[in-house]
Order: sequence, then C-alpha cells, then structure tokens
Amino acid sequence: MTEAKTLKELADYLGGTVRGDEGCQVNGLAPLDMAGPDKVTFLANPKYASKVAETQAGAVLMAPGGEAYGRNVIEVSNPYLAFAKLLNLFYVQVPAPLGILPGASVAASATLGSGITVHPGAVIGEQVTIGNGCIIHPGAVVYAGVSIGAGTVIHANAVIRERCRIGNRCVIQPGAVIGSDGFGYAPDGNHYYPIPQIGIVVLEDDVEIGANTCIDRAALEVTLIRRGTKLDNLVQVAHNCQIGEDCMIVSQVGISGSTRIGNHVTLAGQVGVAGHLSIGDNVMVGAQSGIPGSLPANAGYSGTPAMPHKEWLKAMAIVPKLPELRKSITALEKRIIELEEQIRPA
Repeated sequence: MTEAKTLKELADYLGGTVRGDEGCQVNGLAPLDMAGPDKVTFLANPKYASKVAETQAGAVLMAPGGEAYGRNVIEVSNPYLAFAKLLNLFYVQVPAPLGILPGASVAASATLGSGITVHPGAVIGEQVTIGNGCIIHPGAVVYAGVSIGAGTVIHANAVIRERCRIGNRCVIQPGAVIGSDGFGYAPDGNHYYPIPQIGIVVLEDDVEIGANTCIDRAALEVTLIRRGTKLDNLVQVAHNCQIGEDCMIVSQVGISGSTRIGNHVTLAGQVGVAGHLSIGDNVMVGAQSGIPGSLPANAGYSGTPAMPHKEWLKAMAIVPKLPELRKSITALEKRIIELEEQIRPA
C-alpha cells in the first residue's frame, strides 16, 4: 500500500475539488459504514446519501452538490470511477521485474523485451515475441509464433495457442485458453471429418479475458476481440467471431461462430448467441436471454427469443397470471358451449 495522501493530492489526481480540510491525510479506502478517519469512502448511489451523516471516514467521494453533513468531501463527476482509481493508487503496485526465473522454459528463438518476469513452470515456445514489462505466471504456456504486447499479464495455467497475437496491457486470467481449435466438422456419412482450424485469435490493446474463458481460433482468418473489451470468467467465443471495442461480456455467455458484435455491447450472464448474425453498437441484452437473430443497434433486449426489453417486461408480468387465465378461458369455453346449446334450433 502506498503512503498517506492529503485530500488536495487526491483531488488533483482525480481532477476533482475538495470541500473541507484539504490537508486531511488518508491512507486507503473503505465502505461508508466501515471507514475510519484515515480512510476515503464513496457515495455513488444517491439512495445511500443519509449514510454520509453516519460515516467516520476522513473524506467522501461524491458528485458535485451533494449534502456533506459536515464531512470532508472530494467532488468528482463519477464517484465510482474515482473510487476505482484510488484503489489502484493505494493498493495496486507493479512488482519489480525478476527476469527469467529458474524452472521457466524459454525457447532460444524467443524474443523477450526488457523488464519482464517469466515464473517457474511457464513455457515460452519457438519464435515467440514478448513485449517490455510483461509478466508470465507459473504454468502458463505460450505456443510457437505468438506475439504479446508490452505490459501484458498472463496468469497461471493460461494457454496462448500458436501464432495468436495479444496486444498491449492485456490481462489473461488463470486457465483461459486463447486460440483453441474451432468446433468445425464436415459430415462424412455417419461420421464427422475434423476441419483443420488454421486461423488465429487477435486481442487488441487493453483487452481482459476472465478465468477459464475460451476463445477459438478462426477456421481460416481471425477471431478478433477489439480494444478495451472485457470478457468475464467462463465465456465461450467460437471461431471467426468479431467483438467490437469496449464491450462487456459477462460470465457463461456463449457466442456461436462467425457472429459480429458491435462496439459498447453488454451481454449479461448466460446469454446465448446463435451463429452468423450481427449485434449492433450500444446493445444491452439481459441475463439468460437467447439471441436467434440479428439485433439492431442502440436498444435493450431480454428473453428467449430475445425481444425489446419493455415488451419482455410486459410479457413477464403476465406469466404469473397464466394459471388463473387458463381457468378463466376454460370457464368461458364452457359458457360458450352452454349458450350455443340454448340458441341452437330445436
């Protein structure tokens, strides 16, 4: 953890302003109800504003104009983002580079940048290129011909398959597999003939891949994850997919082959996406939805099959009433039959 900072120093770092004692020193962060005088806390949701009066924190991060209740305040436009930045400032430290440690296996033909660390048990294959400041953790395997940009971290037991390209400042969490074979087979009578998957995976800069997530290599060209996109744990991306910039793909999402996803798309947990379709920019899809066809941009969707979110809410409001509606319909059918019998000519 870094040394204590004054509120003025933190405000300058965040681009905010101080209301209260600029010279107050804090050395970390804590929740509203647990923070002491040496900690900063934050208020991101206005419904918890009353807790500011009760907190013992040395300062509160909040949006401009909020009620301070006599507390020191650092005003910032996005308190949650400011909280994240201060967590990074106080608690996240880049470890000193250690070089190639005993027990690591590095091919003689690999090209390694400066300031790197390769931990014991890591395997770096032939003709691999690794940029400056990278960290390769124990058990990670980097196949032949891979290129990895500067500042990227490959965590334990992750696998980067042959010829894949990883950008700068990427994070690959434990157990992730980048470049596994795409699921492609040609029917051969009652059997299936495996189609060689000779393409690659490309991760652009600042992409993060969650633990045990799998991204399949393309059959012929590239499976592409564009700049800034974040994939959660246990996500499956099939071969030939392209995912745009700054997307959020949440745990257990499955994306079938050759799908195109635009920029700033959010797929919530367990969304299933069929193949060979497109999802437009700025789309949000609710958890456990099924997407059988393309979705236009700038809208929210939910349900299986996915429909506009407002329509889905209306449909879901009816579901609990279905047993009652069934009884009513049965009663109406019976009444209609009785009326028809009454008016039927003798």
